Amino acid sequence: MNAIDHAAQIRCILDRQRAASVSRAPWSAEERTALIDRAIGLLVDHEAALVEALSADFGHRSPDFSRMIDILASLVDLKFNKANLAGWMTPEARATSRGESWVHYQPLGVIGIVAAWNFPVFLAFSGLAGALAAGNRVMIKVSEFNPHTSALLARIFPLAFSEDEVAIVTGGPEVGQSFCSQPFDHLLFTGASSIGKHVMRAAAENLVPVTLELGGKSPTIVSRSTDLAKAVGKIFAGKLGNAGQICLAPDYVFVPEESMADFVALARSTVATLYPTLRDNPDYTSIVNARHYARLRGYLSEARDSGVELVELNPAGEDFANQPHHKLAPTLLLNPGDALAVMQDEIFGPLLPVKPYRQIDEVIAFINARPRPLGLYYFGTDTAEEALVLERTVSGGVTLNDVLRHAGAENLPFGGVGNSGMGCYHGRDGFRTFSHARAVLRAADKPDLMRPPFSDPVRQIVKSMIAR
Repeated sequence: MNAIDHAAQIRCILDRQRAASVSRAPWSAEERTALIDRAIGLLVDHEAALVEALSADFGHRSPDFSRMIDILASLVDLKFNKANLAGWMTPEARATSRGESWVHYQPLGVIGIVAAWNFPVFLAFSGLAGALAAGNRVMIKVSEFNPHTSALLARIFPLAFSEDEVAIVTGGPEVGQSFCSQPFDHLLFTGASSIGKHVMRAAAENLVPVTLELGGKSPTIVSRSTDLAKAVGKIFAGKLGNAGQICLAPDYVFVPEESMADFVALARSTVATLYPTLRDNPDYTSIVNARHYARLRGYLSEARDSGVELVELNPAGEDFANQPHHKLAPTLLLNPGDALAVMQDEIFGPLLPVKPYRQIDEVIAFINARPRPLGLYYFGTDTAEEALVLERTVSGGVTLNDVLRHAGAENLPFGGVGNSGMGCYHGRDGFRTFSHARAVLRAADKPDLMRPPFSDPVRQIVKSMIAR
């Protein structure tokens, strides 16, 4: 099937959804609630099959991790939107001098969602939660890197939704390109910054507004004021979830120069506690495919060749040769040069560069000299230093004294800034992203100074109003 066929099929679904949307009044709060309930039912009824499909797509993925993130976190988002959508739909009164006024939140129409491969279920259902809460029809392009999960989603969604309500689109890059070129009413894309540029370019042809969740190199700052053991425990618990294949994973860590040896020692003991073994440990996830595995091995080879000290965190000293999957041992890269690929690219794996620092100002300068990240993490109890970091840096979001956690707070906006994305969703912010905020004014019955003829009394009134 050629690209024209893909585009025609996708456009046909979009046209059916748009026709269904305009053929009737917008879905009521009760109808939107029922739609979300159907999505909840899909997750609950097919939980085991989804977890199994995710593991098959990764070669091996921790079933408990999949259950917590792709299933439970999706349910939390859906239920939060369900509980609050009626209140969000209520017209919002605005005070003006021109009469009675309010903002009415209308469904945009048809929302396109492109879900990334690292959390293919969560990224589909989380976007769906906000789009349905706002009363929209939805088309979801699932990733070709998750063939088992994508095929399962394509099979189960028609059990709960008609194609003019929610549709799943499968296929490779050419299908993705056709999908992003459609005249949606809004497009949500999660993926790499490099691909985000192509998505935005394609959407611009139809003036489609976009929300781009793109990731980047999220820095972590370990302050001298922190409990180092607690900080290291939280950093590695977050970094090694999904084997680092998380857009918000700590990408590099700043550690006070005098604490580098202690950080390495604590990293060893922490990983040994979390993952006493790695190769056959059901809790430790594989890299998703051979291409990404080779990419990560390439980072290590380049760093090793340039003289960087590598510290492999392999508690049982296991040999990963001839393994059935693509598991990679967690590895610290101590003070790698800034020109290395591991310091230029988003890592998306269990490798962690560790940079020593003397003063917090040099840390802030380093972060500000680079593209703005999706997340930033600060560990410490020094309130003045914390305030300095928050005031002097820019990132999509921040978690203090932990990592990743801000993204799971249902009513905080989740999104990037600059190179890490634009726009936001989750909770009320997602409802508003997928809605049109329509201004409504019931004009007061009083003279309008803007209408001619402009008499001297009107001129005097206007002149009296032009003042500091």
